[in-house]
Amino acid sequence: MKLKTRLIVAFCVIILLPIGLTGAVLWGFYKIQTHEVRQTYGLEGDTGGFLANSLQLMNRYTQNDYEEIFELSKSDPERLQSEEYLRQANGKLREKSSFLIFCKDGEVVYNGYQGESILDDEQWEQELPPYGDAESYGNVSAGYYIDGETQSLLKQVDFVCSDNSEGSIYIITSSESVLPEIRQTLVEMGIAVVLILALTAGLMTIWLYRGTMTPLKKLQVATKNIKEGNLDFTIDYDEADEMGELCRNFEEMRQRLKESTEEKMAAEQENKALISNIAHDLKTPITAVKGYSEGILDGVADTPEKMERYCRTIYNKANEMDHLINELTLYSQIDTNRIPYNFNKINVSAYFRDCVDEIGLDLETRNIGLSYFNYADEDTVIIADPEQLMRVINNIIHNAVKYMDTRKGQINIRIKDVGDFIQVEIEDNGRGIAARDLPYIFDRFYRTDASRNSATGGSGIGLSIVKKIIEDHGGKIWATSKPNTGTIMYFVIRKYQEVPNE
Repeated sequence: MKLKTRLIVAFCVIILLPIGLTGAVLWGFYKIQTHEVRQTYGLEGDTGGFLANSLQLMNRYTQNDYEEIFELSKSDPERLQSEEYLRQANGKLREKSSFLIFCKDGEVVYNGYQGESILDDEQWEQELPPYGDAESYGNVSAGYYIDGETQSLLKQVDFVCSDNSEGSIYIITSSESVLPEIRQTLVEMGIAVVLILALTAGLMTIWLYRGTMTPLKKLQVATKNIKEGNLDFTIDYDEADEMGELCRNFEEMRQRLKESTEEKMAAEQENKALISNIAHDLKTPITAVKGYSEGILDGVADTPEKMERYCRTIYNKANEMDHLINELTLYSQIDTNRIPYNFNKINVSAYFRDCVDEIGLDLETRNIGLSYFNYADEDTVIIADPEQLMRVINNIIHNAVKYMDTRKGQINIRIKDVGDFIQVEIEDNGRGIAARDLPYIFDRFYRTDASRNSATGGSGIGLSIVKKIIEDHGGKIWATSKPNTGTIMYFVIRKYQEVPNE
């Protein structure tokens, strides 16, 4: 669940759940309280409306006692003057937080209040309404008699005594002691509401905490690992929310950082290998140049033949160093994808004829035969950089010559037309390449000859340069070989075709 949705849900739950639970709790307390009020005070019917109005409730739960006294005032007034009856009636009223007072001719004859008196008899005589205020059945003289913070509700029944004196019985209910259950209920309701709010807030806090802190802890561990240089871990959190997206992005960043680090380490190893290879391969021709130069200076080359041989050797070794330096320069350009290309339309027949003439002179001095076969049409044209394509041919032939260990070396160059491409095959009769090495010969710094010597030395980047140039021409290169028989290098370049005007 998305964080925005989670917050909306949490907000709604925090608002609606407490309202719903509080309503349910209030309804439950209401039902319980009305039931207890009915049982305690003997009420019948609907007491809900009276619970909201304390005056009406106080009036109602002594209504039966009032009616009983009123009936006796009509049918048997003598009984109302009996102290025994007054004590009995007052005992019943005490259960309802009420008491009874009997006045005769305005004087208090019986006061049923027990405990610390609210008012003394003289004060009651002054405060109680006079005889005659209760005129008919059901008419209740009700009012609040205040003494400090104490309030009381009064009901009055008037009757004529047997001696023709005026008698009044008052039912008095103290609001201070009425309905202790309601007070307790209010306290319980307040506690329940607080608990509901605390529970709701706690549940939402835990829900939000688990939804956010779980992925944050994983990210914290991940950042600590990255800080310590450890990239070999995974973030296993894939939820469909913002935190899940953040974790997925962080995991992708970790993978790319790991790949970048591995590539950087590999590049450093390659650079170290290149420096080592170039240093070794430059040392051999430099040593030869120094040796033959010293021979000339010391007069060892004392004949024209020796002088010519020494000079040719120095020239050849200088060419080797120049070739190594050119490879190193081109390698740096390959690494930054900045090889300078100058593409032109090239006639295949004329171009490769010139290449063979140039290469043949050098191979002739090395006692290596060269054969050239062109099976393509004379007017076949390709789009290529002639300088870089010549570098490809030279690198392949140089590599073939370097590993040629036969008395009579032979190199064959064949040009074929293969549909939309021309295919160039360069075959030698050298030692060949083992099957296990063949898939890797175009990798940078890969050498089939693990032992380094002056005859087979090299930087290990020649064929990787060849592959890069051919691929930049939109072509493809591969090789086949048989040990002790020879190797054939193949590459294809797309032919140039005129687009007809419609």
